[in-house]
Amino acid sequence: MDLTESSEDRAFREEIRTWLADHLVGEWAALRGLGGPGREHEAHDERLAWNRLLAEHGWTGVGWPGEHGGRGLSLWQQVIFHEEYARSAAPAGVNHLGEQLLGPTLIAFGTAAQQQRFLPEILAVRELWSQGYSEPGAGSDLAAVQTRARLEGDAWVIDGQKVWTSLAHLSDWCFVVARTEPGSQRHRGLSFLLVPLDQPGVEVRPIEQLTGGSEFNEVFFTGARTDADLVVGEPGRGWGVAMGLLGLERGVSTLGQTVGYERELASVVQRARGNGRLDDPLVRDELARLTVELSVIRSYALRALALVDSGSDSAAGGGAGSIFKLAWAGWHRRLGEVAMQVAGVDGLLAASAEGYDLDEHQRLFLFSRADTIYGGSDEVQRNILAERVLGLPRDPSPEGTR
Repeated sequence: MDLTESSEDRAFREEIRTWLADHLVGEWAALRGLGGPGREHEAHDERLAWNRLLAEHGWTGVGWPGEHGGRGLSLWQQVIFHEEYARSAAPAGVNHLGEQLLGPTLIAFGTAAQQQRFLPEILAVRELWSQGYSEPGAGSDLAAVQTRARLEGDAWVIDGQKVWTSLAHLSDWCFVVARTEPGSQRHRGLSFLLVPLDQPGVEVRPIEQLTGGSEFNEVFFTGARTDADLVVGEPGRGWGVAMGLLGLERGVSTLGQTVGYERELASVVQRARGNGRLDDPLVRDELARLTVELSVIRSYALRALALVDSGSDSAAGGGAGSIFKLAWAGWHRRLGEVAMQVAGVDGLLAASAEGYDLDEHQRLFLFSRADTIYGGSDEVQRNILAERVLGLPRDPSPEGTR
């Protein structure tokens, strides 16, 4: 990838930078820095209103093709957008799963009717989405899902349980991987269904996290229904659709993520300077190492995206995406650990004696423990690299389970 910005790219960077500076004022200025992983409970309704303002000005679906309502930005311009958005400290979006994951999946795999029904609602942020993949017995091993759906007349009837369903309690819809062929195993016989959550037969139970929030949920389906035509791709062949969506999870928006990491790292350095821990050569060495590694991670992320964009690597299961996931997840978890090292004994105390009130570094430490698990655990990423990239044999497993 040529990282030299053209005059057009520089003009676009200035356009989005100026727009954000002009609009993140007044009531919107109070939203700066709010939301994101571990903080999704913060000002949700206000962030939803902000996202709808973005939509009114054409700042949602920036990478979607123009014929589907997006801006059709180049890969590098999408990087510019997400970097400038993060640098402005604009509030985290409320419909990442819809805009960044499901929308492009429907563009790639959906029918014209599905695209016409759902894409405008996602772009306008009128319908929010959650992801129904993981189950109590099928987390990292997604092919072990046991949620089942059967076709009865003009509807799919769904029974089963999903877990760690991010933002289901705030969502209107859920894309659900379910087994639709009785007796099928592993990757075969799965379908990718679009399921409304506001109906009898759907129960959402929030899960309280270490950080005190409850952005994850259990979702129980008991005779829940969705229309027969709301299956993406062919029935029984949803594995390819599900994997295509997971490839998008490590897409261009992750570059904005690294900008957010820069800001977190800077706050830890500032704290170390303020409380004298920066004078400790071991702490100073850790912070220097994190600084250099983050620069390398960003460079690798750009290379990975270029490989996917050129067709040299697979978005669904190629080595570039897996290496990037391993790199940033491990880096972010170490940042949380160093943040506690810098905080010292203050890191052991809640910020307020009134209750369980965490400061930004305590929340960083606790929530980043999950980084190496969600979105594909470290073990899964290493298996992908070993089996699909290096061609090594699969791990031994009990007969019939793989």
